Amino acid sequence: MRERATESVDISSLAVFRMLFGVMTGIGAARFLANGWVEQFFVKPDFFFTYWGFGWVEPLSPAGMHAAFVALVVLSLMIIIGLFYRAAIISFFVLFTYVELIDVSNYLNHYYLVSLLALLLSFLPANAAWSVDALIRPSIRRAKTAAYHIWLLRFQIGVVYFYAGIAKTGSDWLVHGQPLNIWLSSRVDTPVIGPFLDLWWIALAMGWAGLLNDLLMPFLLSWKRSRPFAYAIIVVFHVVTGYFFRIGMFPLIMMVSATIFFGPGWPKRFVPERFWPTDAASSRRAHAGLRKVAMTLALGYCLLHVMMPLRAFAYPGNVLWNEQGMRWSWRVLVREKNGAVTFRVKVANRQKEYYVSPSRYLTSHQEREMSSQPDLILQLAHHIGDEYEQKGFEDVQVRVDAQVSLNGRAPRPMINPNFDLFQVRDGLAPAAWILPGPDQAPPRLGSRSRFNTISK
Repeated sequence: MRERATESVDISSLAVFRMLFGVMTGIGAARFLANGWVEQFFVKPDFFFTYWGFGWVEPLSPAGMHAAFVALVVLSLMIIIGLFYRAAIISFFVLFTYVELIDVSNYLNHYYLVSLLALLLSFLPANAAWSVDALIRPSIRRAKTAAYHIWLLRFQIGVVYFYAGIAKTGSDWLVHGQPLNIWLSSRVDTPVIGPFLDLWWIALAMGWAGLLNDLLMPFLLSWKRSRPFAYAIIVVFHVVTGYFFRIGMFPLIMMVSATIFFGPGWPKRFVPERFWPTDAASSRRAHAGLRKVAMTLALGYCLLHVMMPLRAFAYPGNVLWNEQGMRWSWRVLVREKNGAVTFRVKVANRQKEYYVSPSRYLTSHQEREMSSQPDLILQLAHHIGDEYEQKGFEDVQVRVDAQVSLNGRAPRPMINPNFDLFQVRDGLAPAAWILPGPDQAPPRLGSRSRFNTISK
């Protein structure tokens, strides 16, 4: 296996992956600037939800946040053309990850994926071909790279698909067709197929198709004979999901990233031979010791990202309800949660409780995200408690009434209303203050009579 991993393969696909990555990230950063999202998500809020262990991360000034996204666009362009590539990709990774660490309520799976891909690309020789760097520094030019460089990127994309499939093995998805049934029923105005989207069994069938697509895709893409058909399925699958569910750049990122499964030399089919990558006359192989260290680090990275999504299974209860282990586990589009939260503050020498609305502190986007995520509720409870202490109140207690609906079920309490959250510290241990999730089946939307009418 070590011999295969260090075998020299064509570098063309790695170079093109670099370019496509830069195109995607440049478009994404430009969209934030053009649509006013920098203002909405990083300037307008007065309070930011921080990640556990990253409470020290704070936003820049309004001008600084806009400058950060302009810098991301510029860095993406440098990545595309391969100009000062190593500095550009490392700077992009640091800056992009910093932006995503500012507020947990902005978390999206594909933002996490972009950070991971940028991290991997920081260590790969993706600028050794078809780059400005290779033109002005001929010593780095090469036509080949180690096979495991390609394998690393394939592994990362394969992990996303596989664990997204694992996340769909719950009864809500496979037996009850939720939350797809909810989402599709809201799209009945879609031309031609709209009336069918209100049928529960359509959601169930699409759910099973999504499960099989995600679980099998890494293996279908890895097999040369099935690869063309698998990629065609990817394109159709992500175009459809992107249309129905409005999930931003995620479909495009996955369609583009899956090209790394093609043969290493696939871009040469579309490029005249005189432009094919060539080795520099002075190119040298990496020292055997350094290569061994690099492969050890690569293996450690893979093991970490195999284990990370599995941590959700270490917690009792339904991860879709308690959210413990939810992030960074590639649970994509598997739950619909809505909540209403009110905080109750009690202080010394006062008999009554003060009812506090989260809208006093949060934007509408933040409040929507917070209302169904226990750790964010806990963070805001501490912020409210701190505020009351700063006003001179003593023995401050903060409790919460949180009514949450999961996948269309009737709302029910998610947080124990008797717990003083101001005394609770967030951490990795199971949270005793989160109440058990619902055990009844979710509802089924749509009507058989509508299908009968359509059939006639």
